[in-house]
Amino acid sequence: MSNPAVVAGGQPAPPPRRGSVYRGDAGMWSWVAHRITGVLTFFFLFAHVLDTALVRVSPEAYNEVIETYKNPLVNLMEVGLVGAVLYHALNGIRVMLVDFWAKGARYQRTMLWIILIIWFVVMVPGVYFMMKHTVANLFGGA
Repeated sequence: MSNPAVVAGGQPAPPPRRGSVYRGDAGMWSWVAHRITGVLTFFFLFAHVLDTALVRVSPEAYNEVIETYKNPLVNLMEVGLVGAVLYHALNGIRVMLVDFWAKGARYQRTMLWIILIIWFVVMVPGVYFMMKHTVANLFGGA
């Protein structure tokens, strides 16, 4: 008869692992960020459909809502939205490559770093051009 609590050599078996399988690995954080960016994008699209639908109900109400969006906080949120959508799209491509490319799982960590580099390279000029007008208005520029 074998005792499952004892491994070969008479040593006690290690306690069962609890919690995340990933244990904080880059793959876990990529998974978490993918889910968060997907939910944020969904809620933005939901709000966008609602505020755009206002134009059919009351063009004046639509204009008032659009006018409230013209402030620095919303501009900063737009930058965050672009960052979220860009990460979600790039990571989605990486996930498809991991799933459908025979060597995808082997290179998933490398592909994660590649998409993060691409994200950074695209976001730096994107943030500059998206925030240029807002910063100029806040600090008395053109």
